[in-house]
Amino acid sequence: MPMQAQLDRRAAVAALLGDRKDTLVVSGLGSPTYDLHSVGDHDGNFYLWGAMGGAALIGLGLAQAQPGKRVLALTGDGEQLMGLGGIATIGVARPRNLDIVVIDNQHFGETGMQASHTGRGVDLTTIATACGFAATGTVRTLAEVDRLAAEIASPADGPRLFVIKVLAENPPRSLPSRDAVFIKNRFRAHLGFAAA
Repeated sequence: MPMQAQLDRRAAVAALLGDRKDTLVVSGLGSPTYDLHSVGDHDGNFYLWGAMGGAALIGLGLAQAQPGKRVLALTGDGEQLMGLGGIATIGVARPRNLDIVVIDNQHFGETGMQASHTGRGVDLTTIATACGFAATGTVRTLAEVDRLAAEIASPADGPRLFVIKVLAENPPRSLPSRDAVFIKNRFRAHLGFAAA
């Protein structure tokens, strides 16, 4: 399938999170973490290192533990493809405060830019719809990202999954701390809990 995106991933993430308020953000391994960090480090960011396929399910656990807060799992197409079963689990759990945003370049960027399944016709929004998500959609322009940012700031009737189609490129890495204990303790402190 031809690439149908013209969006720069960093511009899309910056627009998505420009007015995040107190949204908690879990970022997936690799490029989604670099993208999140590039728009500004934040105590409410939980960066994943070495947890491929886990962003959406960690987002689910966080949404269940913090039902009064919005939770965003920012992941890539390759990672979410590894976690397809998680979409079903999230659909059954039906958290009203969880959004999953998949940054989809239709390639496995961390392993050499091989074409991913989404570049060959697999539609993550159709899968999420079949699993009972309250809303799904695909975004291809910055104007649509702006509308998406407003939508995910509002309450939902259940989990939502949106795919942002971006160019297949690897911008320079913006690296947050790789110290998992620091990241965990900073995030816990942001939520009002003591370091553990």
